[in-house]
Amino acid sequence: MSQLIECVPNFSEGRNPAIIKQITDAIESVEKVKLLNVDPGHATNRTVVTFVGEPADVIEAAFRGVKKASELIDMSKHHGEHPRFGATDVCPLVPIAGISMEETVKYAHQLAQRIGEELEIPVYCYEFAAQKKERQSLAYCRSGEYEGLPDKLKDPEWKPDFGPAKMNVRAGATAVSARNFLIAYNVNLNTTSTRRANAVAFDVREAGRVKREGNPVTGKIVTDEKGEPVRIPGILKKVRAIGWYIEEYGVAQISMNLTDITVTPVHIAFDEVAKSAASRGLRVTGSELVGLIPLEAMLEAGKYFLRKQERSTGIADEEIIKIAIKSMGLDELGAFNPRERIIEYMLEDESSAPLNAMSLKEFANETASESPAPGGGSISAYVGSLGAALGGMVANLSAHKRGWDHRWEEFSGWAEKAKVSQNKLLKLVDEDTNAFNQIMAAFGLPKSSSEEKAARSQAIQDATLNAIQTPLEVMRTAFQSMEAIEAMAAIGNPNSVSDAGVAALCAKTAVHGAYLNVLINLDGFKDQEKAAELKHEATELLFQAESKEQAILKQVMEKINGN
Repeated sequence: MSQLIECVPNFSEGRNPAIIKQITDAIESVEKVKLLNVDPGHATNRTVVTFVGEPADVIEAAFRGVKKASELIDMSKHHGEHPRFGATDVCPLVPIAGISMEETVKYAHQLAQRIGEELEIPVYCYEFAAQKKERQSLAYCRSGEYEGLPDKLKDPEWKPDFGPAKMNVRAGATAVSARNFLIAYNVNLNTTSTRRANAVAFDVREAGRVKREGNPVTGKIVTDEKGEPVRIPGILKKVRAIGWYIEEYGVAQISMNLTDITVTPVHIAFDEVAKSAASRGLRVTGSELVGLIPLEAMLEAGKYFLRKQERSTGIADEEIIKIAIKSMGLDELGAFNPRERIIEYMLEDESSAPLNAMSLKEFANETASESPAPGGGSISAYVGSLGAALGGMVANLSAHKRGWDHRWEEFSGWAEKAKVSQNKLLKLVDEDTNAFNQIMAAFGLPKSSSEEKAARSQAIQDATLNAIQTPLEVMRTAFQSMEAIEAMAAIGNPNSVSDAGVAALCAKTAVHGAYLNVLINLDGFKDQEKAAELKHEATELLFQAESKEQAILKQVMEKINGN
C-alpha cells in the first residue's frame, strides 16, 4: 500500500473567492495531490482546505499553498470570528494509510522548516509535532493571536520552532502539526446569545469551566495550592468547544473540535450538546460539518440513531448516511452531499470498479457483448450478491414487522451479516473481471529473450493463481451468506419465506458458477500440490452449499404448503 497523508490547512480568508481560488490553484499545481474539499466561512473569514496524496507531494503542495497565502493575505487587515495568528493559520498533516504518526511528524518538521526558512514566517509546531511539551496545545501556541505576535516574538520563551523570531506583518505566524483525524463540527442553537452558547460549550468540552465560589458566573475563582484555577471538567473527552454568534446564519453555535472520534464520535457530541441546551431552555436546530468526515463516522452516527428508533441497521450505507444527516440536521444551513463530504467517497476511483458503476441494463448489455469479460465468474458474484441482498431484505422486513418490535435487534443482526456478504460479493464482480484481464496482460508480455520468457511465465502463473483464488473467494462468501438466508427461512417474516427460497437458489448458483471458474483456471496452474489443495476446498464448498440449499428449500416449501 502506498503511503497517504491528508493536509488540512486553514487560511485566513473566507470572503474573497478569487484569493481562495489562487491558493487552491497553487495546491493543485502539484499533479499527484487530490483536492478533496474547500470550505470557506464568511463570518469566520477563514477557509478550510483538504487535500491528500503521497507525503512528498503533499509537503510540496502545502508549501505552495502557504507561499501563495503569504502573498495574497494581509493579516494586518484581517478580522474574523475565529482565533487566528497567520495567513496560513494552521497546517496539520494527518496519516491516512500506510504511514505511522512518527513518520508523519518528520514530514511536518520538513514542511515547517521550509516555511520558516524560505518564506521567513515564524512557525510553531503543535500536537504530535510539538518540540516542547507546552506547545502540544494549539490554543497555547496561538495565544495572543496575531495582535499579540510582536511582543510574543521578543520573548525568548516564544522563540519559533522554525523561522525567524521577528514579526512578519503580512503573513503573521503559522502552526504546523501532525495529528489524528480531527473533525471540526458546529451545532446550531435557537438563540442569538453568545453567553448562553458558551455556557453549553463549557458543559460539554473536556476543559469544562473554572470553578467559582457561590455564583457560578460572577463568584470568586477557586484556586489550588499552586494558585492555579480549579476547573470543573466537562462531559466529553477529547473535545474542544466555544460558543459564538454567526451573523451569516443569524444563530449562535457551539463550535467544536473533536480531536479523537474513537473517544467522542460526532453523534455523541451532538446528543450531549442537545441535552445541555435543553437543560438551559435552548434547542438544537441542526449542525454543520466543516471539511470532511470519515465514512465510518457517518455510518456509526446513522446506526446510533437507527438503534434509538429500534430499527434495523442492516440497510444500505446510503440509507444509513441519510438517517445521520437528518438526525443531526447536517443539511440545515446548506446542502450536504455525502459524495463531497465523506473522505472515502472523495477518494473513490470509479475506473477501478467499472462494472459496479453500471446500471442493470448496462451490465447486462456488457455481458452480452463480444468482450469475454465480464464472464461467468463476475456473473456468479453478482447473483450471489442478489441472494445475500434478498436474505437481508427478509431480515429487515422481519425487524419492521408489526408485533415483532421486541425482536428488532435479533433481525438487525442478521441483516448486518447479510449486508457484509452482499457488499463483498459486489466487489468481487469487478475483481473477477480484473483477474481475467491480468491473465490476458500476462500472455501479452514480450518473449524474445530467455529472461523475458521466464518473466512472462512467472507472470502467467501469478495471474492464474489470482484467477483461481478470486472465484474461490466468491464461493466462500456466497456460502457464508447462506447462514443468514437459512435463519430467515426458519424464523423470518413468514410472508417473505419465498424470498428466502430465491435467496438460497441465488447463493447456491453463485457457489456452483464460481466452482466452474475455479476448475477451468486450475487447468493452467503448474503447481500440482497447490492445485489439489485449492480443488479440494472448492469441491467441499460446493457439496456444503448444495446440502444447505436443499435444507433451506425443504423448510421454505413446508411453510408455503402450511406444514
